[in-house]
Amino acid sequence: MCSAVLLSGLSFLTANSLDRAAGQKKKSTAPANREREIAGRFAPVFYQALGDNKRADYFTNFDFDGDWRGDNNWVHTNDRRFPMKAYVYYAAVETATHYFIHYAVFHGRDYKGGERAGAILSELMREGAKRAGKRDPTGIAEESALAHENDLEGCLIVVAKNGSDLDRAKPVFVETLRHNTIAKYSAVETSPQDAKSFRTEEQRPLLYVEPKGHGIEAFTGENQTAGKEVLTYRIAAQAGNSEEPAGNSVGYELLPLATTLWPRSLGGINSTYAEVYDFGEVTIKLQSGEAKIQLQKIGIAFAGKVGGINMARPPWGWFDRSNREGTLGVWFFDPATTIKRDFHLDEGFSTSYLRLPFWAAKK
Repeated sequence: MCSAVLLSGLSFLTANSLDRAAGQKKKSTAPANREREIAGRFAPVFYQALGDNKRADYFTNFDFDGDWRGDNNWVHTNDRRFPMKAYVYYAAVETATHYFIHYAVFHGRDYKGGERAGAILSELMREGAKRAGKRDPTGIAEESALAHENDLEGCLIVVAKNGSDLDRAKPVFVETLRHNTIAKYSAVETSPQDAKSFRTEEQRPLLYVEPKGHGIEAFTGENQTAGKEVLTYRIAAQAGNSEEPAGNSVGYELLPLATTLWPRSLGGINSTYAEVYDFGEVTIKLQSGEAKIQLQKIGIAFAGKVGGINMARPPWGWFDRSNREGTLGVWFFDPATTIKRDFHLDEGFSTSYLRLPFWAAKK
């Protein structure tokens, strides 16, 4: 009798433990699933123009070659042992009024100026700066290096909510990164004087990616693509191979920054990141009040040894060189405040997030 009761109790405890564990797992994965759903619904259509080295213009992931080293991606980009599967990184947050989604596109090489000439000139510029005895304090000379290993450029898409149905929501603002310059675009009916408009296809912004240097801007049509070979990248359930397109179309798969490039940035200088930055304390608004997050030293530049050294950056290292007084990382860490400032929006535009973003979790 006692044994039966004991076994029954143990079974009850085990069942309860499993239920609690399942509930905790569901609770922990729910925000990630929601972010993936948001990012997937508004994932852009990218028109990628191709230059002399098509493999260097194909979308792929940082570890396309099977490792997380940054300083072998230049060479491995042209190594056909490694297929160019198409991926785009993302992160998403939301306020009561809007969704904010970052997308980041990786290429193994930035080869503007030509593959050989661009890399050589970049190295000569770097050597000249070294011989001058000091680093350019403006950073402009370094940013203008004509070629470098690794390339990660992207965009921020802002979507106005209309209830809880994503299909009723509408993109209203887009900001794109093009060689450390951030371009601003707005839906026509909400467009301020200092912003251009952007097109959409089923509520997906249409973006153009230049060949060689991979700067991103709003797609305007044939004036950008005339005389160029272009691949059209659209979101898909699985990553397509850019060397085996369906016509001129390739499907790309979304990869969360939260489980890929971000964890590597927390380890200081390593095979992926060659430079770190001390962000100190980052403050954002939540509906429940302010949240102060201690980030400290985070990797902000990928290891790269060809052409300009360690030139490519993850989204939290992106900046607008026309606004150098801006705080590094704010475009990624606090997109709501950034957009409200950039487009001069009123108090009806919420800057308080519904939940902590992934990067605010304890390291």
